[in-house]
Amino acid sequence: MPAITVDNVLALPRVSTPDPVTARPRPVVSVTTAPKGFEGEGFPVRRAFAGVDLRKLDPFIHMDQMGEVEYAPGEPKGTPWHPHRGFETVTYIIDGEFVHSDSNGGGGVIRDGDTQWMTAGSGLLHIETPPEHLVVSGGLFHGFQLWVNLPKADKFAAPRYQDIRGGQVALLSSPDGGSLVRIIAGELDGHAGPGNTYTPITMIHATISPGASLTLPWRQDFNALAYTLAGKGTVGTKGRPVELGQLAVFGEGDSITVTADAKQDPRHPTMDVLFLGGKPIREPVVAYGPFVMNTKAEVVQAFEDYQAGRLGSIPAAHAGVRGEAS
Repeated sequence: MPAITVDNVLALPRVSTPDPVTARPRPVVSVTTAPKGFEGEGFPVRRAFAGVDLRKLDPFIHMDQMGEVEYAPGEPKGTPWHPHRGFETVTYIIDGEFVHSDSNGGGGVIRDGDTQWMTAGSGLLHIETPPEHLVVSGGLFHGFQLWVNLPKADKFAAPRYQDIRGGQVALLSSPDGGSLVRIIAGELDGHAGPGNTYTPITMIHATISPGASLTLPWRQDFNALAYTLAGKGTVGTKGRPVELGQLAVFGEGDSITVTADAKQDPRHPTMDVLFLGGKPIREPVVAYGPFVMNTKAEVVQAFEDYQAGRLGSIPAAHAGVRGEAS
C-alpha cells in the first residue's frame, strides 16, 4: 500500500500507552463481513456498514471499500454526474488515481494516500472518474469512500471541497514502532489531522506489522469502529479474529486494541486498519439514494430541487464527461 509512509517509524512521535489502571479497554460488540457489490459505472466495492445498526455507526452513514482490484487496459470505471445533499463524502485513495469535479468548482486528482473531502451541504452535483491515462493502461485501484452525516443545523451549509495531500496527514508511531498511524481527520492523543469537519470525528489509517499490537486512547464520547482494509488479526483485548473486509464495532471505554497476526498473506504483508470514531448526532436520519436528511419530506424536496436544477449544473468544461447526471 503506497499511502504515505516513512523510512524510520521510530523517529515519529509516539502514541502514549493508556494507563492500564484507569483506562477501560473497549469490548468488541460485533464483527460483520462486508458484502460485495458494484457502484457507479460498475467498479467493485465492499459495503462496510451493511447489517450494522445505524445507531452504532452515528455520525457515519455509509462506507464502501473500493477495490482492491487490478484493472486490465480499458476497464477502470468511475461514476456519472450525480447529486448529494445533507452530508459529507470522504474519498481516500491508497492505490491508483481518482479525479473529482463538482458543480461548486471543487476538484482535483487524488492518489497514494490523498483524500478529497466534499461537504455536499445544501446540495451540488459531482463526478468521480479514473484519469484517462489509467483507463488506457489499467492498473491497481484501491480506496474507500465514507459518508459523514451533518447535523440538522448544518444540512444546508454552503458546499465546500478540501484537497488533503497524503503528506499533510499527522504521522505517529506506536510505542514499540510496530505500527504507523496516519491521522487524516480529528485528533488522537494531542495530535490533529488536517481534515476540517462539521461533526466531531476521528479518522485514522494504521499499518500494523506482523505480530504487533496497537492500542489507541479513544474519546469516551465517541463511538469506535475498526475496518480491516488488508491483512488479518484480532480486535479487542480478548482477541476476536478479523480479516480483510470485516468491521469491528466497539462498546464503551477508553481505548481500542487491534493486533496483527504474526503470519500474513504474501499479497498483504501487513495489516491495514481504518479506525473511525465520532460524536453521535442522535437526530432522525432519512437516507435515500444520494440524499441524507432528517425527514421524508426533506428527501422529497431534495429530489424536486435536483430535478428543477437547483442543486447546480454540470460545468461547461465537463458537460461531455461520461454522460449526464442521473
